[in-house]
Amino acid sequence: VQFVESGGGLVQPGGSLRLSCAASGFAFRSYGMSWYRQAPGKERELVAEINSFGGVINYLDSVQGRFTISRDNTKNTVFLQMNSLRVEDTAVYYCNSRPPFMAFWGQGTPVTVSS
Repeated sequence: VQFVESGGGLVQPGGSLRLSCAASGFAFRSYGMSWYRQAPGKERELVAEINSFGGVINYLDSVQGRFTISRDNTKNTVFLQMNSLRVEDTAVYYCNSRPPFMAFWGQGTPVTVSS
């Protein structure tokens, strides 16, 4: 099982980023997927969830209306479109299956929102 996240970077408040996560080593199209984030000094938190068919399950309240999770089962990839970014969105973002393979986490992709 492997997750490779990409697309993070430095962006000004109000900006946008699109994160990607390439998954392998399991039956991707049979699993829901999730995005998590971990800010400095804080615990990892669940940001968004999507079912195996592409239906959105849940968003963290603070990202509702700004973030959009989606997936491409032909490419074993899940995406997170992040708009109207805020300083408090600064974190390392990770993806995993739903429920997560707890022993398998990628390196994450860092997102820094700063002026």
